[in-house]
Amino acid sequence: MRPTLRCLQGLAYHARRAESTSFIGLGRMGYEMANNLFSKKYAASKDAHFVVCDAIPDTAQAFRNTFVQKYPGAHITVVNDPEQAALASGTIITMLPSSPQVQEVYSKIIPALSSLPKELARHTLCIDSTTLDVDVARQVASEVNSQGAKMVDAPVSGGVTGAAAGTLSFLVGGPEESFKLAQPILTHMGQRIIHCGQSGAGLGAKICNNLVLGVEQIVIAEAMLLGQKLGLDPAVLASVINSSTGSCWSCSVNNPVPSALPGKAPPCERDYEGGFATALMLKDMRLATDIAEKNQSALPLGVAARELYQKAIEEKPELAKKDFSSVFKFLEQS
Repeated sequence: MRPTLRCLQGLAYHARRAESTSFIGLGRMGYEMANNLFSKKYAASKDAHFVVCDAIPDTAQAFRNTFVQKYPGAHITVVNDPEQAALASGTIITMLPSSPQVQEVYSKIIPALSSLPKELARHTLCIDSTTLDVDVARQVASEVNSQGAKMVDAPVSGGVTGAAAGTLSFLVGGPEESFKLAQPILTHMGQRIIHCGQSGAGLGAKICNNLVLGVEQIVIAEAMLLGQKLGLDPAVLASVINSSTGSCWSCSVNNPVPSALPGKAPPCERDYEGGFATALMLKDMRLATDIAEKNQSALPLGVAARELYQKAIEEKPELAKKDFSSVFKFLEQS
């Protein structure tokens, strides 16, 4: 029997969707991640399609324009709604600010999944790299799974610098089968892909890691400020810490004092622009203290750090969008 035109269109749609990826959320991190994923996986392919979506349509259009100029044959589509992104692609990646945005976006993705033929829904993978509340993530994953699709939480470590360089660490939570599907996709955006356990485990690991980072950045700011008052050269003090027991990323990579890391370019060298925003670190510290309270886990340093970041933003609102190492400026001026 000769297939009908409708059947052929259906088969074409199924094949195209299977080869397509939608990336929703092109903020500082998302833009760089999508850049790497497209450049490494899709730019050279004539068959694969890449779909971008952002709350600010001009951002998505700018992304498309950049890559169409660089790769004239690139198949990049801009959509204005997460529902369209879900209908267009078998792989859906989201990188959003926090829990409310994830709930809003997936409230549109999930009905779209339910409208698909069961076979297409079953071959859909959702990867959420947002850092959000663990309970919210588990609820969203449960709703996605109820439509027959698969989902993993895959928050990242490495900051904007790591996102641009493609050296992120992905901390993945979800069933083993879903992790294996997500792993080859994530390798285009990062170097370490770690399966942390079932749904929510990736987020749990990320929240614990950022708890350490948030506290650590404050004590490095305190130490560097104290060193200056004692007459120490910032580069000498940083070198001492980085080769001693106080060594940590906050000092060796994200040092808050200009000239402390000769040959490197941490955000402090650009007036604290282009890094991980203080407002986002405050969000992460709140996630940590909230989940610690739910689980009756003592967090005295976490609570103190959360309060300090909050005070810094309240008293100096301009620091909210600056890299969180700008907490040094707050302490210095206090």
